[in-house]
Amino acid sequence: MIVITGYVVQYSFFGTIYSQVQGSGFVYNYNNDMVVITNKHVVDDAENITVTFSNGNGYAASIMGSDAYSDLAVLSVDAPLEEFQPLEITSSSSLQVGDPVIAIGSPFGLGGTMTSGIISQLGRTIQDSVAGNFPIANIIQTSAAINPGNSGGPLLNYQGEVVGITTAIIQDSNGLGFAVPSNTILREIDSLINTGTYDQHPWVGISGTDMTYEIAKTIGTNVTYGWLITQVTNGGAAAKAGLKGGNKQAQIIDEWVIIGGDIIIAVDGTRVINGDSFMSYLEEHTNPNQTITLTIIRNRQTQDVSVLLKQRPSIS
Repeated sequence: MIVITGYVVQYSFFGTIYSQVQGSGFVYNYNNDMVVITNKHVVDDAENITVTFSNGNGYAASIMGSDAYSDLAVLSVDAPLEEFQPLEITSSSSLQVGDPVIAIGSPFGLGGTMTSGIISQLGRTIQDSVAGNFPIANIIQTSAAINPGNSGGPLLNYQGEVVGITTAIIQDSNGLGFAVPSNTILREIDSLINTGTYDQHPWVGISGTDMTYEIAKTIGTNVTYGWLITQVTNGGAAAKAGLKGGNKQAQIIDEWVIIGGDIIIAVDGTRVINGDSFMSYLEEHTNPNQTITLTIIRNRQTQDVSVLLKQRPSIS
């Protein structure tokens, strides 16, 4: 169990203000080099980062690499080899809803705290300020208790293997925690350590809303699943492929929805239930410069459209 602390410096009219940040992490053996994996938001803009092991020994650490779009960071720690107790990372592909899991972290500074729960759902998307306006896709939802300070700690299966890294909670909720899946860590770790970043997130360049029975009834289709495109970004992959965004607003029960755009119902033959499933598929199975086939409904007709994915723009 590892506790990570650092200080964020802010300058104001009253002088320099230091705010302490705290989170969790775990050790990973990368080609015989011991590194610590955590969340980017734990160490973002932080100075004087330290890593404290379960025996109380603390050491200086530095950021080797980070990725805002998956909220991952890798740290190098100036500590003797005997301090490191690495964990095994296994594939998250075999996870199923209902699987038991364990979360370890330091909520509210209480180091070495262990909680248990189950995999509540897979393929969620969450919004986090660290990723700017882009969602973080393909996220695990778990009922294991996660509190402030847990961020960056491992989510383990009952074999003690890492299947995710706890990353977020919904404030004032009960049993709603989220974790980045281990497949994301395994996919990015080489690039994070060797280049300091990861730039292989695919980008379509669209915004949308989940289809519902009420929306389907309003626009005159019998398809109640999928993702309705509301806006297409100029210069994006979708614009180049000729995908259409919405062109008018309609009041559906108590909210206004932009309608008139294409409805994405499948990607490469895989059913798209909603925006979560679409974005999670892209994150797990595709890369920039890869061509995907989107099955869409346009003017009540089903058609396939080829889209050459682009690289997601960096956060400015």
